[in-house]
Parts: sequence; structure tokens; C-alpha cells
Amino acid sequence: MRKKGLLSCLMVLASCFLFSNYSYPTPTTHIWAPSTDVQKYGVMHVTSDLYLASERDSQGARPDTITNLGLTAGILPFSKLNMELGFDHKSGLGDLDDYPIYFNAKIGVPEDSFGKLFPALAIGIYDIGTEHNKTDNNVFYAKGAKTIAVKDFSLGRFSAGYFQGNSRLLLNGSGEKDNNGLFAAWERSIPEISDRLWLCAEYMGTKSSYGAWSYGFSWKFSDAVCAIAGYNRYNNSNLADTVTLQIDIDFDLFSKFLKNK
Repeated sequence: MRKKGLLSCLMVLASCFLFSNYSYPTPTTHIWAPSTDVQKYGVMHVTSDLYLASERDSQGARPDTITNLGLTAGILPFSKLNMELGFDHKSGLGDLDDYPIYFNAKIGVPEDSFGKLFPALAIGIYDIGTEHNKTDNNVFYAKGAKTIAVKDFSLGRFSAGYFQGNSRLLLNGSGEKDNNGLFAAWERSIPEISDRLWLCAEYMGTKSSYGAWSYGFSWKFSDAVCAIAGYNRYNNSNLADTVTLQIDIDFDLFSKFLKNK
């Protein structure tokens, strides 16, 4: 089962390189937590992420490298209301690798949809696992974001929201439930250096495995292909901090299919 899931993701990744028209870049996370961005209708997003331990954990062990291959697609044909559905194949989680598939969904309203002061808004759920009380982390969230500028100088986009997950699985270092909290982010493109460069800092509360400060940058190689490098500093000091490397690619095979029809 694991091999078939991994093979399917690799085939999708290869397909996007062959058929991408490089037209609709819309990342659906920052570095670590979900953003308010939602995939546009007919656009598919492939991600390939690595999380490498930068130190040993509190037991003196170096954790395995975690890999994530994911596919997300936009499914609503509206300009002011978007929705995406997707799944991820994760490995490097020990016994949980027996259940590697996780699902996600998000619905959102883009920034400025109903006036210049209107923020981007999104609600969603991710890490919906397939094994009860083992991988069904089921993290629900709501988030808003707004780009702020002073005299035409952009200070960046600021996001804030709230999340809650499975209380049996989101535990702190003492094994107590710690399954909800706030998250926030700042992000900005840096046109002073290059339009291809983007910086981000974000925070996700709790001392479960989800809670972390994350920092990083991305470089856009084309309109639909970018790479992210970042660092995750976990709120739970028992966990080893990680370096993350991520490749994100958008492709529009679905819209091409509709046009051909």
C-alpha cells in the first residue's frame, strides 16, 4: 500500500513537469501552517517536502527524516469563493508509516473580494488520517490575513487564526492534551532585491508536535515553480528542531481538459 501511494505521487510529480503551463502559483501554506491562500479552480498543486533534524532529541536520538508528497486541487469556479481538496503521503514517522495517507480541505475568500479593506478569510481541516486515534489528528482552523502598506510601501501580509486538533493525539511533552491554540504569520515579497524572493516568519501555538516558530524564504524559478528553505524551532523542547526544504509546483491540466471539451 505504501509503495503504491508513493508511486502514484511520483507519477503526478513527473506529470506536472511534462505538462505544466506555469500560470497559477498559489501556495496553500506558509512554511509550516496553513495560509489563507486557496487553489484556483482547475489548478493542481504538487508539493514535495523534507524535514531533516538539525539536532538530537531529548533522548539523545536523531529522528528520521520526514518526507511529504502532496497533491491539492481547486474545485470551485468562482472568483470570490474558492475551495481546495487534497491529500499527502507522509513517511519517517515510525509505526505511523503503516497509515501514510492524510487528507485536507479548505474554503476561503480572497483578500479585497468585497472592498479594499476586506481581509482574506479561510477555514479548513488538515491531517485527516485514516487510523482512529493514531493518525486522525484532524486539525480544524480559521484564519484571516491582510496586506498592509504605508504610503505605497508594503509592510507585508499579516495573518492570524485559531486551530484545534484531536485531544488524544496533540499532547505536550508530559503526555497531557495540548490540542488548540493561536497561530500567526508575517510574509513579504522582497522586490527591493528580486521579485522572485519571499520571506516569512510564523508561529503556531501548543507544545504538541505542531507547535513551532518557523522562519524561511522562497525563490520562484517560474510562475508555477518555487523552492522554500526554512527552519522549524519547536515549542516542545523534547523535540529536535528541523530544517525544511520544499518544492512546490502548480499545473493546470484540468482547465486544459475543459477547454478541449
